[in-house]
Amino acid sequence: MDLNRKIIAIDGPGASGKGTVASRVAAALGFDYLDSGALYRLTALYAQQCHAGWSDETAVAALAGALPAEFDGSRILLDGRDVTDAVRSEAIGMGASEVAQLPKVRGALLQRQRAFLTEKGLVGDGRDMGSVVFPDAALKIFLTASARTRAERRAKQIGLPAEGLAFERILADIETRDEADRRRAVAPLKRQPDALLLDTTRLTIEESVKKVLDWYAEI
Repeated sequence: MDLNRKIIAIDGPGASGKGTVASRVAAALGFDYLDSGALYRLTALYAQQCHAGWSDETAVAALAGALPAEFDGSRILLDGRDVTDAVRSEAIGMGASEVAQLPKVRGALLQRQRAFLTEKGLVGDGRDMGSVVFPDAALKIFLTASARTRAERRAKQIGLPAEGLAFERILADIETRDEADRRRAVAPLKRQPDALLLDTTRLTIEESVKKVLDWYAEI
């Protein structure tokens, strides 16, 4: 069996909805789901807890290679503790973007991500799923939305209004992370030539999921 035919790689910027879409597509197809961003967020959080600077490539790579992480349904565990909410903070998101620029860290997490693929099939989301982790995936998608739409979604997720100083801070953080992801020397965020573009700015989650499932059915 060619397992590459059972891989859907979804890349895109933060808060674009790719995690929600990817997990629902995986559930609809009976595939496993890989949230690669969670691994980088966990690495940033673990480094913070171990008092390792996010720019200390050797130290962070060592921690990434021995990351004591578990995924228990919707819960994310780090060294046995539930850190589901902690890894979703904007500060850790920025830390994830910083450690993701380190080649040794990306190398340490590469095989860990590929190990998620089994005969069940896999939907993986991140920033280099289609370009680096699964370059031979049957279906590659670049999922995006406008920065303001993404900021509104993130604000709603954490119970804040889509206006005011707190909202503007969320928007600024998203724009800053976008720029960092685009400019990094290793695996920068960009649409690959063979990736289908899915702009979810004006789409509901259900519409976005249906689009991905329709594309996969055409393979």
